[in-house]
Amino acid sequence: MQPRPCRITDSLTHHTYIGELIMFSSSLKPALIGLVFALALPFSSQVEAHGGLSLADDICKLTIGPYTMHFTGYQPDATQEKEFCEDIPNTGRTVVALDYIEEALRPLPTEVRIIRDTGSGGQPAPDEQQKLDEITILHIPPKVYPNGSINFEYNFTQPGKFVGLVTVTDKEPLVSRFPFSVGEPKGMSPYLIIAIAAVIIGAAVFFLRGRKSAGASA
Repeated sequence: MQPRPCRITDSLTHHTYIGELIMFSSSLKPALIGLVFALALPFSSQVEAHGGLSLADDICKLTIGPYTMHFTGYQPDATQEKEFCEDIPNTGRTVVALDYIEEALRPLPTEVRIIRDTGSGGQPAPDEQQKLDEITILHIPPKVYPNGSINFEYNFTQPGKFVGLVTVTDKEPLVSRFPFSVGEPKGMSPYLIIAIAAVIIGAAVFFLRGRKSAGASA
């Protein structure tokens, strides 16, 4: 007749552990959601911030109205022939190639401009050309490229944030605007976010199991 209280005690301990696990999980869930959201926000902002420039099917594309161009960038002195899309990993000499995808682009004048990102949210209006010139670090005037390819290079001496402007003049000017950074750390990877969340959950489960073992020993 003596073992029965022991079974009752074990049952109570088990139910107490389950209750603590449920309560702890319920309290942990909002914190995990908040953590994942906070860590993912810089990454999502970074993705949305690149405007007309995007990476799809391992191909970097620049969208300009109804047209598209292949975007290829690399830094021969720093990473040799390793290509980048959107943000530039290091300062130094940078080579960029824009290749037309549509044949309709070949007879149209194309202008390329890189400006410093002043945080104004966009380039100055056409009637403020002087302000635009003041923040311009690279300007290639409008020109027709019958071979369908634009190549240029620029030496970024300091890290920072910039904005690329590619303008194609069809019946009216079509402008593609894409902010990018040079020599700055990228946002946190979503895979790292998942790994951090998994570690937190694992630590919580390990903690509760430890409490259960301590209770059983007592």
